[in-house]
Amino acid sequence: MSTAMDTEPRERILSPAYAATTIAMFALIAFAAFEAMAVATVMPTVARDLDGLDLFALAFAAPLASGVVGMVAAGMWSDRTGPVVPLLASMALFSVGLLVCGLAPNMEVLLVGRVLQGLGGGALTVGLYVMVGLCFPAHLRPAVFASFAAAWVLPSLFGPGLAALVADVWSWRWVFLGTVVFVAIALVLLAPALRGLEPHTEGVTTPASRLWWAVLGAVAVLVLELLGSAVGVTALGAVAALVAVWLSLGRLLPAGTRTLRRGLPSVIATRGLLAATFFCAEAYIVYVLQDHWSLSPGRAGIALTCVGVTWATASQVQSRLGSRVSHTRAMVVGTCLVLTGLTALAASVLLHDAGHGPSAVLPAASYVLAGAGMGFAYPRTGVAMLEVSTDRDRGFNSSALTVADSLGAALALSIAGSAFAAAERGSVDPFLTVFVFAAAAAVLGVVAASRSRATTPTPPTT
Repeated sequence: MSTAMDTEPRERILSPAYAATTIAMFALIAFAAFEAMAVATVMPTVARDLDGLDLFALAFAAPLASGVVGMVAAGMWSDRTGPVVPLLASMALFSVGLLVCGLAPNMEVLLVGRVLQGLGGGALTVGLYVMVGLCFPAHLRPAVFASFAAAWVLPSLFGPGLAALVADVWSWRWVFLGTVVFVAIALVLLAPALRGLEPHTEGVTTPASRLWWAVLGAVAVLVLELLGSAVGVTALGAVAALVAVWLSLGRLLPAGTRTLRRGLPSVIATRGLLAATFFCAEAYIVYVLQDHWSLSPGRAGIALTCVGVTWATASQVQSRLGSRVSHTRAMVVGTCLVLTGLTALAASVLLHDAGHGPSAVLPAASYVLAGAGMGFAYPRTGVAMLEVSTDRDRGFNSSALTVADSLGAALALSIAGSAFAAAERGSVDPFLTVFVFAAAAAVLGVVAASRSRATTPTPPTT
């Protein structure tokens, strides 16, 4: 016997009530994805042109570290007033960072621009997560996060090649400057959705100390990158920076995250470890393909293209599976794929060093496999987090998730950069050192994912 519910059209993220918001958020993610893919492709060229190869890892770690400050600030701001004003401020700051990078006369100024980009980009990510929680019912959220992954497809297909072409025909500077136009377009598309959001009737005030802990964590990560490969007394500064990052994480994330407590803390930890492992590989994949396999930036960038498509495809698969695959199972499967891909990537470099000369297809395919794991696990961390969040802590939890993401990746890149520099001084392949480190961290990701089954909501730390 049929019921009224059987004849009602099924809600989708492109149903009339949600279409405008979905399209606007999709566009914003797509434009940000283009910038990320383009910068990853041209950064080796940028570093060589500005005589800053010694600051290569820092160029990736800087926006991730400063993003933590933007994330915490946006989470506090959103819990107090809603996401509208934080989103607008984040887009403006991100654009200023792009302009500074595009006009940078040296690597040091470019790093300042990357810091500003990180502040704006981190705040933007939190604002979008809060919007998902406010604008979409729970059963549509997996599809929304899958659409975020799908927004990377076109940038993945055309971003690396277009960036290499722009850098070759004009200048790498237009990779940054041209993206400012895309941000303006995204603002126009997002405006109707923002007008539909009401300010919180009962705002929540988060202690300002969280922001100061975020600043400490960000600065400590950058200090670790600068001093991590030092020897003697200077090395004590790197140890102190590492301790400062650890203490900051305890203040910025839910209690128990650092010790992989079951439930939300392990969901947050899984997100951080996924980012830490995968983005180490992303920062160095184009570099190693150029250095070891003598590929051009355009050909090496094909790996970024393939991983974007694979990530989006895997994300769509997990979305369609829905509740048939639990959040924990999806995260375990995804982290295992990341671990397998990074292990194979390290093995391909080892084989190259041993003189067996594997084709460049092997490291690229290994990286793509890790991307499939990210697509399967990454969206579920956001869904699992929102599932145990309320209006009072959605901003905090969204901030914690993205802080773990960004600070985890920045910390891993800082350690990897230090290991790279130390290996260069010795007789060890620096790329092998980085990929072995990433694979080792991926083991922790699998452990965290296995402990992510939802329990009772975890209150914010103070």
